Amino acid sequence: MDRVLQALLRTELRFFIQKVFTTVSPGETYLHNWHVDAIAHQLMRVRSGESRRLLINQPPRSLKSICVSVAYVAWLLGHDPTRHVIVASYSGDFAAELHRQFRMVIASEWYAAVFPNLHLAKETGLELVTSQGGSRYATSVGGTLTGRGADLIIVDDPLNANEVHSETARKRVIDWYGGALVSRLNDKQTGSIIAVMQRLHEDDLAGHLLRQGGWNHLNMPAIALEEETIELGRGGTHLRRSGDILHPERESREALEAIKAEVGSLLFSAQYQQQPVPVEGNLIRRSWFPAYDDLPAGPWETRIVQSSRYRRLLPPPERDQSVALCPGQSCSHGGRARARALQT
Repeated sequence: MDRVLQALLRTELRFFIQKVFTTVSPGETYLHNWHVDAIAHQLMRVRSGESRRLLINQPPRSLKSICVSVAYVAWLLGHDPTRHVIVASYSGDFAAELHRQFRMVIASEWYAAVFPNLHLAKETGLELVTSQGGSRYATSVGGTLTGRGADLIIVDDPLNANEVHSETARKRVIDWYGGALVSRLNDKQTGSIIAVMQRLHEDDLAGHLLRQGGWNHLNMPAIALEEETIELGRGGTHLRRSGDILHPERESREALEAIKAEVGSLLFSAQYQQQPVPVEGNLIRRSWFPAYDDLPAGPWETRIVQSSRYRRLLPPPERDQSVALCPGQSCSHGGRARARALQT
């Protein structure tokens, strides 16, 4: 390998991520995008100690696991083989797959050329130990961590999307994080935690961490909801305007519209837009409007109470269909107000 390329991979995490992608996904074409630079910049802030708690929210299949759980850990151990890293995911199978990809990277010839000082002392399906005493340990939510410590903890998609509506499952993740995982930091003052995930529910782990406070938050929805300037490192920034697609070369506006039509607005808002909405709605709740089998007896006094029109949550054409509702009111039933829709 060319020495210039070796030096570039050793010093520039964003280029290292690209090389990792071609190693673990040899049949796919790498399409670079600014959001990878944004992730790399935030990971470098964690490495320098500038950031101790980092939360990354972005859509499925947008390289978040390869960037954080595979490439960053391999790059970090290459620079410091004494570091201890724990990577936790929602299932043992997913944790093992990420660990397999990590092993593919460090077993490659190019990695040995870039980081010749890293040598292996032990390797299993879930753990790798360096001859210098460092390690990467893969586990699942609820997995045993007794006797293990870490300088860095990574939480990668801790909740199975199939369990999003289970309060028990969501609470299990949050309780395990606070009760078992955080305590594994070797040094509570200098240890770091990175949480990377797609949003699934307003009460998922990401929601819990945001309410808790103290987290640096890199939030990258599939379709920008507002104008934002995002740091890319080395003084570089990316201006993302409302309505901009995260990675149009990989998922176009038309592709995202098709996904939204297939999965539904609620799931799309959570997983792709990182804005989970309560099933009953967050602007108007279904419970406010009781149903009547028969129209209550008159007389009805018809008058406009309120005209409710759409609120712009997304730029066109991403926003959902909206409605203007003009209810009527009657106070002839013992002083109790009744309403029915007169026009929509």
